[in-house]
Amino acid sequence: MNRAAYGRGQRRMCAADESAQSPVGAIGRVTVPIPADGPGEVLVSVRGGSEAYAAWADHPIGINRRVIVVECISARSVIVEPFPA
Repeated sequence: MNRAAYGRGQRRMCAADESAQSPVGAIGRVTVPIPADGPGEVLVSVRGGSEAYAAWADHPIGINRRVIVVECISARSVIVEPFPA
């Protein structure tokens, strides 16, 4: 993945003290398709509800596909991978 495409030079994980709030490991569903060169949007089940996040992936992911959050870029942005079927 070209991480520079979305303004990151290095990996950033959610801080340890944010772990209770972190979406990493959560399952979500794509609500706006994720293209190869930019963000889409995912709705993720976290903290007893659902929250929308801007999402990037190594490969395009279509709408309504289930995904898993693998990294937290910022408070409202994540990196996802397709959830195994």
